[in-house]
Amino acid sequence: MDHEISPHILDYLTDLEGAVGELKSTWRPEDPGYRADVYRQAMMSLSYAYFAYFHADAEHPDWAPLWNPVYTLQPNPDDIYLYSPIRGDLAYRVSGNRGTIRILSFTTQRFMSGMVDDFSQIGGHNEIDDADFVCGSTGELEIIFSRKRPAGHAGNWAPIHPEATGMMVRFRSYDWENEIDPAISIECLEPVGPKPRLEPGQILRRIREMAKFPARKTRNYYRLQNGVKDRVGFNVFEPIRMAGALRKQVYWPACFQLDEDEALIIETELPARRPYWNVQLNDPYFNALEYVYRISSLNGHTAKLGSDGKFRAVIALSDPGVPNWLDPGGYREGGIYGRWYDCDSSPTPVIKRVKLAALRDHLPPDTAVVTAHERAEELRRRVRACQRRRRW
Repeated sequence: MDHEISPHILDYLTDLEGAVGELKSTWRPEDPGYRADVYRQAMMSLSYAYFAYFHADAEHPDWAPLWNPVYTLQPNPDDIYLYSPIRGDLAYRVSGNRGTIRILSFTTQRFMSGMVDDFSQIGGHNEIDDADFVCGSTGELEIIFSRKRPAGHAGNWAPIHPEATGMMVRFRSYDWENEIDPAISIECLEPVGPKPRLEPGQILRRIREMAKFPARKTRNYYRLQNGVKDRVGFNVFEPIRMAGALRKQVYWPACFQLDEDEALIIETELPARRPYWNVQLNDPYFNALEYVYRISSLNGHTAKLGSDGKFRAVIALSDPGVPNWLDPGGYREGGIYGRWYDCDSSPTPVIKRVKLAALRDHLPPDTAVVTAHERAEELRRRVRACQRRRRW
C-alpha cells in the first residue's frame, strides 16, 4: 500500500505524455491537426481505461464496453464488443439469449491491447462462434468456459487457456435496423467472497496503469497501419490471413490517399460463399471514422452489387451520387479495412484513383444515380439503427 497519497492527482497521470510522444510515429508529426487528433485519442483511451482497470475483476466478472462509436481504436462498425476479466484457473457461465444478430463470438486471450508494454505478450487463445454452440429454439444460450470440461456436462463448453486474462465478445450485425442484439451475463462458478472495497494502494496503482494505457494502445495500433503503408504504400490492399483465435477471418487493409477533386474506386469480386463481409474507413491513427452520422462503412447487407456481380465502392470527400459511397469525414488520407469471414475464397480488391468529375467514366454505364434525397434517407436510417443498438 502507498502510505502517502499525493494531493495532486496529476502526479499519477504523468505517463499520459507517452501518448503524445507517439506523434513521432504518425504520418505528419509536425501537423497541428495531427497533434490535436492525438490529444483527443489519448483522452478517448484514458476514458476507456477506467473500465479496463476498475469495472470488474476475474472473480467478479461483468461486461464492460470495449470498442464502439466512443472508443474508436479500430472497431468494426458492425460489431458491438464487450470485455470481461477472467482467469484461466476459474470456471464461468455465460447465459442469456443470443438475439438474431448475424454472428455471436467469444474470444478468450492473454492480456488486452493497452494493458501491457510488450505487444507480443497479447495472444488470442480460443474463439468460438455460432458454429460451435447450440441455442434453444428461441435463442436461449448457456456456455461453460473452464480449463477442463466439467464431469458429466453435456451442454455447450469451451476451454480457457491457463494464461487467459480476458474474454471478448462480438455481437456482429448485418441488418442494424432489424436484428436484435444478444442479452447475456457472465458469472464465476467458483466460490468467491463479496466484491471487496479497493485499498488506497490498489487504486493508485490502477490509476498509474490507466495513464500508461493510451500510449500502449497507440504504440501498438500505429505500427499496424504504418506497416501496411511501409510495405505497399497508398491505395494498395495487402491481404492478411489471421491465425489462432481469428483464423476464420481474412483482412484486406490499405492506406488511402486522395485530393479534394479526386475519388478512389474500390472494386472486387466476391466469394461464392460469404457468410459475412464488410469494408470500413479509418483515420490516420487507426480509429474508425465516424460511422453513426457518416456512411463510412458497408457490409454484405447494405452494399449494392453491380449487374456483373462485383462490388464497387467510391471514397470521395463529397457525395458522388453513386451507390456505395464511403465518406472519409474530411480526411484526405487514412486507412481502409475489409473483412472476409469464413468465406470460401478471399479476393484482393483493387483501388483506382480518378478525378471526381470523371468518376462515371470509370464505372459501369448502368451504375445507378443516388439523389440527395435518397442519400439523406439512407443516412437517417443508419443513424436510427445504430443508436438503437447496445453500444455501452
